[in-house]
Amino acid sequence: MVNTEIPKHCTTSPSSFSGTPLLTINREATIDLDSSNSFEGPEKLLEVWFSASPLSLPEASTPDGLKIVPSEVWKEMLDLVNCKVLSIVESEDVDAYLLSESSMFVFPHKLILKTCGTTTLLSGLPKILEIAALVAKFPHSLANAVRGTATAAIPYRVFYSRKNFLFPDRQRGPHRSWRDEVKSLDRLFLGGSAYMIGKMNGEHWYLYLTEPNTMLTPPATPDREQPVKILDLPESRLRAKVHSMDEDDGQDETLEILMTDLEQGNARQFYLDHASAVAEGQYFQQAHKARRDARKHLGSINDIEEEGGNIDRFKANGLAEKICDDSVDVFSNASDGYSTSASDDDLTYPQELTTEGHALGTVVSDSSGLSAVYPMSRYPDARIDAYLFTPCGFSANGVIPSPDAGGSTHYFTVHVTPEPHCSYASFETNVPARQTGRETADVIQQVVGIFKPARFSVTLFEAKDAAEEDMSNTKKKTCKLEAIKGYRRVDRIVHDLEGYDLVFKYYERFDWEGGAPRLGEVGY
Repeated sequence: MVNTEIPKHCTTSPSSFSGTPLLTINREATIDLDSSNSFEGPEKLLEVWFSASPLSLPEASTPDGLKIVPSEVWKEMLDLVNCKVLSIVESEDVDAYLLSESSMFVFPHKLILKTCGTTTLLSGLPKILEIAALVAKFPHSLANAVRGTATAAIPYRVFYSRKNFLFPDRQRGPHRSWRDEVKSLDRLFLGGSAYMIGKMNGEHWYLYLTEPNTMLTPPATPDREQPVKILDLPESRLRAKVHSMDEDDGQDETLEILMTDLEQGNARQFYLDHASAVAEGQYFQQAHKARRDARKHLGSINDIEEEGGNIDRFKANGLAEKICDDSVDVFSNASDGYSTSASDDDLTYPQELTTEGHALGTVVSDSSGLSAVYPMSRYPDARIDAYLFTPCGFSANGVIPSPDAGGSTHYFTVHVTPEPHCSYASFETNVPARQTGRETADVIQQVVGIFKPARFSVTLFEAKDAAEEDMSNTKKKTCKLEAIKGYRRVDRIVHDLEGYDLVFKYYERFDWEGGAPRLGEVGY
């Protein structure tokens, strides 16, 4: 279910012709967005869990957990990260925020924040902990001078990860190196573990995680208790809600595909001029089809007049936009394919299909095949919120309710930087493979087919079955990921982590002749 309430300074999506879902769009944040410079595509990814599931929220927390937090409060946190909210899709189980630099997903029990470019993601982490304590009322600790906040909620687990940067020298704040990021996280949490997965002198991936029931670093003066002010919210926002969750949702699963050196002919579909041309063709083709269908069912204008019909009625319905005289038939028979002709002069082409924004984002989502990864035929309640940037670049969030009664809602997110010197695309999802009825390798093959990268990495994070004592199931799954058509597997690493199995794989296209990958950041 999508919330149709429109906050101040926001409007709904203008793309009525292409069937864009009704979303909340922040028009002010979309002004002057431009991706014309070299851009750091690889994202920083943070997951902060405050309980193991929506069903196990602490008694002291609000019934809706983090979803009780107003969007304006999250926007203040995102100011510290240096990104803005473009639009929001709200559902029963998760709120999906499309950002100027990637995405944020808010569940009752956890927050996922993914940002690219030179954003300072970890600078927002203390504020996230403070918001969870003051607004969502999760159990908290006293102030800590290192955190710089009044209080901090105690997380259940924390995960932070990213691919090696292409332009590490441009990063700011705690993100200038992996070493600095680890120091920043260690100042907040006790007992965190940091990993570099992959080759130090090749493609690699960094991971930091805490153990279950994470402990915060102690406050500077633990013997001096200070009263903590808890914000009171209207009772209407404290409504109780039962969160449904099928037994499969207990298995947390996240698939991430990180792609570089995109095939440039294929990457053109993520440029504004190309997308606008596609949209124009679709628009006029649909307009001509509407005219042919109308003529088929209504006959010519002359026939309508002879029978005493009311032409004005058809004008009002948008079926006849311009009538010069009795000899003109505005429902002229055109071919099934679109071709520009003088008859197009009486059609008004929507302005939103010539500029960056959500309308063209929806066009690209459909034409590229991204909307078919989790198709409406299988997920009829799915919602995709997409945005195309100037002069190029693309972001999309998908909210995917389970097709099964009583199932939970999952997500996917896609971000594309198509410029040749820094081309990159990422795809991330937590839709369980068993729910799709397909193998994980099939999803990877479909996504890779959309972007045609020269090389890509895959990370598959899966919660362990409580009854699983060894990694036999993980080994079976990783074997199925070996065969990605058109690519050879270069690297494979399997980690047995606390509560999770992690599979990392790196692939290169068989016909790639572009030389060694751009590493940017090497080693630790």
